[in-house]
Amino acid sequence: MPHFICPICQSELSPEPNRYSCPNGHSYDRAKSGYVNLLMSQHKKEKRHGDDRAMVQARTRFLEAGHYQGLSEALLQAVRPWVRPGWVLLDIGCGEGFFSDGIYRALGEEGLTLSLLGVDISREALKAFSRRNREAGLAVASAFHLPVKSESCQAALSVFAPLDPGEARRVLAPGGVLIKAYPLEKHLLSLKKQIYQQVYENKRPDPALSGFVREESREVRGNIHLDTQEEIRDLFMMTPYFYKTSREDQEKLLNIPRLSTETEFGVDVYRRDNSGSF
Repeated sequence: MPHFICPICQSELSPEPNRYSCPNGHSYDRAKSGYVNLLMSQHKKEKRHGDDRAMVQARTRFLEAGHYQGLSEALLQAVRPWVRPGWVLLDIGCGEGFFSDGIYRALGEEGLTLSLLGVDISREALKAFSRRNREAGLAVASAFHLPVKSESCQAALSVFAPLDPGEARRVLAPGGVLIKAYPLEKHLLSLKKQIYQQVYENKRPDPALSGFVREESREVRGNIHLDTQEEIRDLFMMTPYFYKTSREDQEKLLNIPRLSTETEFGVDVYRRDNSGSF
């Protein structure tokens, strides 16, 4: 799957059994789990909080329990009308790959075979992704410095992840599509009310993305009901609130026996604007 590029010289990387290498002699070992580390040291400072093993495991349990099934279905519906067999789907900030792997498998069952790439700054997340899908090409890298060949992907996915529109546009082929998911105003509002005295709704992101034309937008709303403390903790750990909350405030939520809270997602489809240059 020759889509990755060397982070040093930007030459195309060739996959070998245990490494990737470029024509200029730079090589990068593949981890036993299958991913390759293409994160340059000067870019590591962009990491706010890498998803550690506990966070990845919590998110995996929560998602596989089906609590975000509505979002999974909305993402599939958003991408299905656009894709063609043989397309390359790049998951930017892929985490453990739950959503992109779901798309990959569902479309494959419909005869729309894709190639799947995933980029994330967390090694633990990519280890989990590789267990989920051994065919995906996976790289440790920043969303702001994608080690991906220009115009080599026809579709890109960004779910609750940092996104650089310029980089996303660069790696997409002319006419390529970007599917972006984000939390809406009241997403997990009741969860936050269990923790904080003063609660603020989420702010919607600016829908304008430089270099893209928004083709469609949809909203997915629902409620989830968690009946065990483990499920509540898993949800809490997969949010940014967990690591920003004091131990005292964490205990407020982790000691309640059950929780019902809102889920609200926005899913936008963008098409790459072919005018201008990168």
